[in-house]
Amino acid sequence: MLAYVIRRLLLLIPMAVGMIVVTFGLLLLVPGDPAAVLLGPEASPEMIANLRRTLGLDDPWYIRLGAYFWQLLHGDLGRSIFQSAPVSEIIGGRIGATIELAVVALLVATVIGVTLGVLAAVRQGSLIDTATMLLAQLGVSMPVYWLGLLLMLAFAVQLNWLPAIGRGAPMPEAIIAALSGRPQVLWDSILHILLPALALAANSAAIISRLVRTSMLEVLREDFVRTAYAKGLRRPRVVVRHALRNALLPVLSVIGLRFGALLGGAVLVEMIFAWPGLGQLTFSAVSQRDLPLIQGIVLTFALIFALVNLVVDLLYALVDPRVRLG
Repeated sequence: MLAYVIRRLLLLIPMAVGMIVVTFGLLLLVPGDPAAVLLGPEASPEMIANLRRTLGLDDPWYIRLGAYFWQLLHGDLGRSIFQSAPVSEIIGGRIGATIELAVVALLVATVIGVTLGVLAAVRQGSLIDTATMLLAQLGVSMPVYWLGLLLMLAFAVQLNWLPAIGRGAPMPEAIIAALSGRPQVLWDSILHILLPALALAANSAAIISRLVRTSMLEVLREDFVRTAYAKGLRRPRVVVRHALRNALLPVLSVIGLRFGALLGGAVLVEMIFAWPGLGQLTFSAVSQRDLPLIQGIVLTFALIFALVNLVVDLLYALVDPRVRLG
């Protein structure tokens, strides 16, 4: 197991280098001039040229790429052009909200997806199966921004059950406050995160439910399941302890991939619900052509995605020993 972990960790090095190069190359293709945006439409060409030299935008791409690698080796993501602050500090102040939203959405998607997938497989061909697959099709087809607006209209505007925008206290702080005798702080955080988490989780829940259903149907036909029934075990125990445990193996990899998709979808959801995370920051950075900030955000998303995939691979190897022996 240790050798497998070391191999997976070493693979992160070329992966990180590749992500940095690709990110830097794509940003070279972004239209617009940060110096022109910073100075405004009334700036003269001489002023724009002077600012470009000051910011190092006139240097050849390979020099800028080498300087960027040198900064990263020293833990420096650069300095935001428009906010005049270190990129690491700006991202650090926002990343907690985005990760919190993505994690809660992933938990919601996993619970809903696994539950519906198991029910559909156990009741194959029934009304429950048909309704579950219909909901899954709707979840896959409906854009996240449209679902977010519908949820806001229904539960915030019409019913006035949930807040439409904003964020409560960060979840770790809210949990600590609840343990110290202030449960209303945790309840307020849950109410604020519920709508954006549901909007973000719908697509992933649909995909997970369809995969769990397919995997469960295959496992339920295996000989060891029939043997468990022959021993007189009750159906719930056979389904949960025997069939579901084996059916969830291929789902682990998909859950890791869905976390990356949730991070990407969080950009739209945060704009709709005014969630103070990296989504709003990404939108403002792109609109302002703030290249150092865009590079830092994209690199942060990519590294989080790589680390999540690493954790999923390690969990998969822990559950199935054949993976680490391959």
